Amino acid sequence: MRATAAVLYEVKKPVVVEDVEVLEPGPHEVLVRWAANGVCHSDLHVITGDYPHPLPVVLGHEAAGVVEKIGAGGRCSYCIGGQPTMCALRDKPRWFMHDGTSRFRRNGQPLHHFLQVAGYATHAVLPEQSVIPIRTDAPLDVVCLVSCGVLAGAGPVFNRAKVSPGASVAVWGAGGVGLNTIQAARMVGAGKIIAVDVMRQKLAWAEEFGATHVVDASKEDPVAAVQKLSGTGGVDFTFEVVGTQKTIEQAVLATHRGGTCVIVGVSPAGTRISLDPSLFLQQRVLTGSSFGGGHQRTDVPMLIDLYMSGKYKLDELISRRLSLSELNEGFDLMLQGEVKRSVIVY
Repeated sequence: MRATAAVLYEVKKPVVVEDVEVLEPGPHEVLVRWAANGVCHSDLHVITGDYPHPLPVVLGHEAAGVVEKIGAGGRCSYCIGGQPTMCALRDKPRWFMHDGTSRFRRNGQPLHHFLQVAGYATHAVLPEQSVIPIRTDAPLDVVCLVSCGVLAGAGPVFNRAKVSPGASVAVWGAGGVGLNTIQAARMVGAGKIIAVDVMRQKLAWAEEFGATHVVDASKEDPVAAVQKLSGTGGVDFTFEVVGTQKTIEQAVLATHRGGTCVIVGVSPAGTRISLDPSLFLQQRVLTGSSFGGGHQRTDVPMLIDLYMSGKYKLDELISRRLSLSELNEGFDLMLQGEVKRSVIVY
């Protein structure tokens, strides 16, 4: 069948929206008609070259759609043991299907699938493990955000850090992911929730989503500011949602003895951090989170249920709705800090 897709042929170049061929789904695969896909920084990392990836590739991963066809019908030890985000299938290249081949063609040339999703296309074939059923009354052009940015930001709060009521929290980065970390911290009853960013508009958004305090890191030392606001020389939990050496180091330093820092942001390839080991002799914990660090098959429906019952903000995350032909503009808007999240709607 034919589909329209956004294809990246060269790093640091715009994506090309064009007609492609979609092959039939194989065993344990499904054909999905995409309804919407959020504009996420992870795709931009591929465009800039910060995240090396085979080209050409159909980008997109924060997607929601409708399964239209199922291919003919193992679970690994991670899945059996309750850690599906660590699935052994991640050890295989995530730009082809599990048999090592593509389901996209352009003039006979195979195209790679970004994260085996390829959501910037009208249709795509996915491994069945990549598809999570959700309630049928949920608006797909809204809940698509849960499939990456929302769960990536909120999940570490209740899955990885297990923030307790009354705890103090600081979040580095108040964009489309960090705003979810902030509102999840509010939901679990965190006491002080401190947002750190360099853009005044993002700090205002952070207050809308539950931040009790904000720190403009372009005007003051964020570590000293967070330590002072905490009243205890540092907070219980920090979440780094930017992905730079500087911000990761700052987030660790802003915890008190025995505090925990969770890395959520995706760093450019080759990034290294430098920290005094004595920080960890004081029982600080530095950890990370993958796709929320929990059980995506239950966490995604749970967050959608919270939204549908009016207990979680998703509509407020969407600043712009764009067509696939406007995807390059969507990346520009994100870089300029003018949107919380844009959504590509088909």
